[in-house]
Amino acid sequence: MLLNPIHLSRNTDGGYIVVSRELIAICFLTLAAMLCVPAKSEDWEQDWEHWRGPTRNDISTETSGWDGNRWIKGELWQASVGEGSSSPLVIEKQVYLTGWSNGRDTLFCLDADSGKELWRQSYKTPRYGRVAVGDQSLYSGACSTPEFDSETGLLFTLSADGDLNAWDTRKQGKRVWSLNLYERYQASQRPEVAKRKKTRRDYGYTSSPLVVGDQLIVEVGGKSGNLVAFNKRDGIEVWHSENRDEAGHTGGPVPIKVEGVPCLAVLTLRNLVVTRIDRGNEGKTVAVYPWTTDFGNNIVTAAVFGDSVIITSAYNHSAMCRLRISLRGATKVWETDGIASGVCTPIIHKDRVYWAWRGVHCVDFNSGVELWTGGQVGSQGSCILTSDERLIVYANRGQLSLVNTAKQSPTKYSELASKTVFASTDAWPHVVLSGGRLFCRDRDGSVRCFTVSSNPLNAKQ
Repeated sequence: MLLNPIHLSRNTDGGYIVVSRELIAICFLTLAAMLCVPAKSEDWEQDWEHWRGPTRNDISTETSGWDGNRWIKGELWQASVGEGSSSPLVIEKQVYLTGWSNGRDTLFCLDADSGKELWRQSYKTPRYGRVAVGDQSLYSGACSTPEFDSETGLLFTLSADGDLNAWDTRKQGKRVWSLNLYERYQASQRPEVAKRKKTRRDYGYTSSPLVVGDQLIVEVGGKSGNLVAFNKRDGIEVWHSENRDEAGHTGGPVPIKVEGVPCLAVLTLRNLVVTRIDRGNEGKTVAVYPWTTDFGNNIVTAAVFGDSVIITSAYNHSAMCRLRISLRGATKVWETDGIASGVCTPIIHKDRVYWAWRGVHCVDFNSGVELWTGGQVGSQGSCILTSDERLIVYANRGQLSLVNTAKQSPTKYSELASKTVFASTDAWPHVVLSGGRLFCRDRDGSVRCFTVSSNPLNAKQ
């Protein structure tokens, strides 16, 4: 018998159903909860939750916004977040950025539509890593892009000086746990790896943490192992890799499946290393392929496609190499001579490889033959490939360009539009596309948001 019956309604058999106050209350509360869940606006197609985007390959499901005549529709807002080369994340219409100023790293949460600050959290840390050496006029502050975990709502940041923090985005960025990698793992200064003298470089910690299941995996480069996995909820170490290479200067480890086995690929200071992460085999080395560069500048993140990994660098080792990975090791498929990237990580798409470094390049994935190159791009550059077969290129000191892919232009470089958005400092941070908006940052911490969607909101023309 139902308590407090208050309503009778006729059913299909001609009888009556008794409905209680409790049932009506439950239905009302359920409906209210559903209405309170924030819905994405119609043009907010895809969050940008990780280094290199939702699928960690700089390929977006959104269109470029090109309408055949016009690209950037207007500017939405500007902000300043402090020094650093880390890239923005955009999650549920909120933008997360890190910046250094006055002896502190700060994590900012901004409204994606207006740029209004929603909250911030900061902590004391030096401008450079404690054993940093070389090129300090070219960078400062955090280089590591944050990592977001949708299951817990935790956002993970890593400072140049090794401060690894977990912040709860559902509680105004409350810090959940923290540790310092230098203090915990005693990583020494990166050694000189080139034959040339006086080429030692150490930029501190640069790689992004990576969430895999319940673990947060970080390229530590300490004596206990190149990679260390932590419990993402409390920061307790779970395992470390048997490979003990010093950390490279890349954007971090990348997931790859090798003959069905989950692994990670990372370009360390000396090698491309592939490591198993499956249960019972965590940390075991699958493949090692030697790759060193003057100044220790293995900067470009390994690019993964299927069982293949592309690695590349500049300086004395100006080359790009495709490797095929098996559980027995790495086999070289091809290697270019002089066709390379020093900073920008390649995008692999439909048998083509694209990147922006001293020009925009298109190379055949199967042969390594360059199909076309062009554009006014220097050493600073990043790019995104969109669903309508365009490349959004962010380069130099803040130049945005829209370029056709090989599907649109198979044999030559084809630029559709260009706009200078900054003019003062290097565009090391990667451009981000989310919700029909472009988020651009320079290394001094200036941030600008532009709309490329058909709905410009309150954009300044």
